[in-house]
Amino acid sequence: MEHVGLVFVGVILLVNGLAAAGIIGARSTIPLNFLVGTIQVVLPTIILAQAGGDPQLVSGAWPSYLFGITYLWVGYSLVTGAEEHGFGWYCLFVAAIALYQALSLLGSDPVFAVIWLCWAVAWFLFFWRLSLGRERAGEVDIQRFTGWFLILTGIPSSTVPALFLMRGSWTTLPLAGGLCLAALVLVLLVCSQLARRTAAPRHPQQPLLPSTGL
Repeated sequence: MEHVGLVFVGVILLVNGLAAAGIIGARSTIPLNFLVGTIQVVLPTIILAQAGGDPQLVSGAWPSYLFGITYLWVGYSLVTGAEEHGFGWYCLFVAAIALYQALSLLGSDPVFAVIWLCWAVAWFLFFWRLSLGRERAGEVDIQRFTGWFLILTGIPSSTVPALFLMRGSWTTLPLAGGLCLAALVLVLLVCSQLARRTAAPRHPQQPLLPSTGL
């Protein structure tokens, strides 16, 4: 059941990325943020309530709260216009947990280790923009970089793995992990180029989180 929520994480990362990149309006993401956030809180709660203390079920369910809280907070901020520096620090906490998960899985499941590393990068970008107030890194626009990173990694890092896991066709081969890591590096390079482009977006950099500009 925990993989069902992961299917929807891919689409909300994609949609929030489109908003951050200025391709769609930020407020158009409100319903989906609330929907996916609720799914990511309700499903793990059901799993934990029925887990009977099973360590495998518990370890597979609790990380969903990290993301569920994120999407509910984004939806709340878009509705209320609340100040978001605190949310940025929460994102740093999520990034740290994601990095820990990546290191923990490196030996047993290198593919999912890279997926957790991908999420760590995404949530660190949220922190960098929201709490540190950084708008640029050299010639790279941080908001657009974050948007394109979510667009390019959202579905591949969430929906695709969830579908494979639900089919029972998952690989833990080191080669697969190495290929995923190479793909992540390539995405980072592509995003840095896309974030340098000066063409005005269709929806001019509307803040995904209104008080901070993400």
